[in-house]
Amino acid sequence: MVNKKSSNDQRIKRHYRVRKNVSGTAERPRLNVFRSSSNIYAQIIDDTAGVTLVAASSLDADVKASITNGGNKEAAKAVGIAVAKKAIEKGIKQVVFDRGGYIYHGRVAELAAGAREGGLDF
Repeated sequence: MVNKKSSNDQRIKRHYRVRKNVSGTAERPRLNVFRSSSNIYAQIIDDTAGVTLVAASSLDADVKASITNGGNKEAAKAVGIAVAKKAIEKGIKQVVFDRGGYIYHGRVAELAAGAREGGLDF
């Protein structure tokens, strides 16, 4: 009998492995990405205090108005720009990128490009 893990179980395992070394501080918080089949979410987290400083997703009203589908590259870029805008307003310019165990390709790469375009440095 073969005990095959789902792709999400494998992603979670990768995420835990990466999180051993990637941590957000007050001066350089962590930009975390989560994607579902229909939406994408981004959070900027201070791991030392254990708080989310800024969050944006394809479900936010300002992002949702500019996109037609929440689960594509266009939406990911819009979320990246939105999270960067909110972070700049709070005085956050530098972050550590946490891709959440996903491959740096497609929607994850577009979100990162949007965040860089919005003014974040990582």
